[in-house]
Amino acid sequence: MTLLKTIEIETAPKPVAAIIVLHGLGADGNDFVPICNEIDLSAIGPVRYVFPSALEMPVTINGGYVMRSWYDIVGTQIDRQEDEVGLRKSAERVSALIAREIERGIPAHRIVLMGFSQGCAMTLLTGLRYPERLAGLVALSGYLPLAATTAAERTDANALTPIFMGHGRSDGVVPMARAQVAQSTLNQLGYDIEWHDYPMAHSVCAEEVADLNRWLLKTLG
Repeated sequence: MTLLKTIEIETAPKPVAAIIVLHGLGADGNDFVPICNEIDLSAIGPVRYVFPSALEMPVTINGGYVMRSWYDIVGTQIDRQEDEVGLRKSAERVSALIAREIERGIPAHRIVLMGFSQGCAMTLLTGLRYPERLAGLVALSGYLPLAATTAAERTDANALTPIFMGHGRSDGVVPMARAQVAQSTLNQLGYDIEWHDYPMAHSVCAEEVADLNRWLLKTLG
C-alpha cells in the first residue's frame, strides 16, 4: 500500500514521541499545523507531528463533488448510512502510518493518534483496533463509526489507552449528542475517557487546545 502524503514537523532532532493528526472532510494535512504549533510539549522532549492528507474521492452528500475525504458520506445520518468499505480502507492507510513511526524508532506506546470530525471517526476506528498499545487517542468533534462492531473488533492492546474527547455544544455538523453516544458506548466498554465540551460550533477553540496540551503532557509524560 502506498503511504499517504504527509507534512511532518519535528520540534527538535531525535523525537521521542509522535502525534499523527487526521483532518476533517475537505481539508488536508495543512489544516492542523497552526493548532499544533500552539501546543508546548517541550517538557517531554522532541516530538514529531505527522499530518497526512486523505485521498480525493466523490462525496455523495456534497453532490458527488471530489474532495479529500477519509470515506464517503451518504447522508445526514452519518452514524447509520456508513461507508464501511471506505472506512476500513482508510483505517489500513492510517495503520500504515503508525507502523512507519514504529519502524522509524518511536514505539507504539509513544504514539498519539488524533483527529477532527471525519479524522476523529478514523482515530477511534483505527486506534481501538490497532494491535499494539498506543499512547492515547484524541477525538475532536466527531463520533464513533461502525459502533456495532467495536466490542468484537477492538484489541486488548488498547483496552487501557486513554482517550481525550472534545466537542462544541453548538456543533451543527456533528451534533454533540452523537459524540455523547460515542462516549457512553466507550465508557461501557471500560475506556478511560476525559470529556470536554465547549461553547463553540464545529471547530477548535483556545480552551480546548489548552486542555489538550495538559492531557498530552500527562499522557506522554
